Amino acid sequence: MKNLKLRLIVMNFLEFAVWGAYLTCMSNYVGPAGMGNLVAWFYAIQGIVSIFMPALMGIIADKFIQPQRLLGLCHLVAGIFMCSLWWMGCNSPVPDPTLFVTCYTISVAFFMPTIALANTAAFRNLNDAGMDTVTAFPPIRIFGTIGFIATMWFVNCAYTLDGSFGFSISNPVGEGSVDPRFQFNQWQFFVSGVLSIVLFLYSFTLPQCPLVKTNKKTSLAESLGLDAFKLFKRKTLAVFFIFSMLLGMCLQVTNGYAGPYIAHFKSVVEYANSFGANNPTLLTSLSQISEAFCILLIPFFLKRFGIKIVMFISFMAWVFRFGCFGLGNPGSGLWLFVISMLVYGVAFDFFNVSGALFIEREAPKKMQASAQGLFMLMTNGLGATIGTLSAGAIIDGLCHWEGEYLIGEWNTAWMIFAGFALVVGILFLIVFNPKSGKDKEQISEDEAADMGATSPDGFTEIEKP
Repeated sequence: MKNLKLRLIVMNFLEFAVWGAYLTCMSNYVGPAGMGNLVAWFYAIQGIVSIFMPALMGIIADKFIQPQRLLGLCHLVAGIFMCSLWWMGCNSPVPDPTLFVTCYTISVAFFMPTIALANTAAFRNLNDAGMDTVTAFPPIRIFGTIGFIATMWFVNCAYTLDGSFGFSISNPVGEGSVDPRFQFNQWQFFVSGVLSIVLFLYSFTLPQCPLVKTNKKTSLAESLGLDAFKLFKRKTLAVFFIFSMLLGMCLQVTNGYAGPYIAHFKSVVEYANSFGANNPTLLTSLSQISEAFCILLIPFFLKRFGIKIVMFISFMAWVFRFGCFGLGNPGSGLWLFVISMLVYGVAFDFFNVSGALFIEREAPKKMQASAQGLFMLMTNGLGATIGTLSAGAIIDGLCHWEGEYLIGEWNTAWMIFAGFALVVGILFLIVFNPKSGKDKEQISEDEAADMGATSPDGFTEIEKP
């Protein structure tokens, strides 16, 4: 049992270490490399491929290839194309944007499904071992966050210079020179690519997850989880999904622009040598640390305040997140940056985790997996894509690249984002009114049966006239 848990811990550590190597710092490279106008698209692409790739790979894992093997094959493709980004960066200070974005898109398209595949492999192995996934999986999953943080710290400090390798929390060649640390150049993609290939090899050592044969025929719509859109017939869930998309618009904003924003203070004499300005990736990692701890607060807050207030707190946390960014600086205002990082755990977990629990409670049993997929599509798919592109348009209108720094009206941009979160949060508080228990709205008997909305004693829940 312990050996199995250890093997799954290593899998989760590597899974998210791959992502952490570049997610929060690639803007620091692609901007100065002549692709500053495409920063928003680099993050939007993740949302776009998340709309369909996880579902497609899920079908393959259910019917044709064991999930742990498909996990490895996806990482092999993702790792090869991620290393190609490093290769292009090594051969030219300004890589061809079309080729670079194409290779990046292929890499991300094969990486994004691996998060679900890793979860599937873990759940299957834990179930086969007779373990309770509710209690056994969270301590394993937490090492994914640790892996994410570990590579953030690594690329923040690691550098190569004149054939030598070292670590530093400041520019090793001195102020005014191009910083050679991985968080500012193409080497972050090399770290991610190599870790993907390591996970490809490691995945084939994991226990087998035999395919489950079934005679039940499912439509393509059911396989892709599209039947979950029936849930929009229920007002409470429809409102919830719409606000999920609106909150999802906040998710990738700081991933994409926190790094360039903090790093731009290096161009200001007053902050050029400050710890914060020289370590944007390390500073941003506080957000992931906060995320790990805030998960533990959710049960208390849900029991004490209920789902509506908990999710409203999440919206207000985004207001604080963006507002503190706009008011802070790496010097006397560093504490505001730290607060912004610490509230991220509340902003992210209180909606994503609590939202998933709300869906699990409200969705009919036969549609819970599809409903969770729809929740992810609305937040990390549509919401994150629309939000990233919108944020990119705002920042591109207020800021511009000067060499390696993105300079401009940053305070205005952050206040616009904070204002958006505040307005949406207040509307959510007014509009979203979950009922106790299942959403017993008046629907036809056929619709109720089709949606599988049943009460605990097995009878269809229909509001009587």
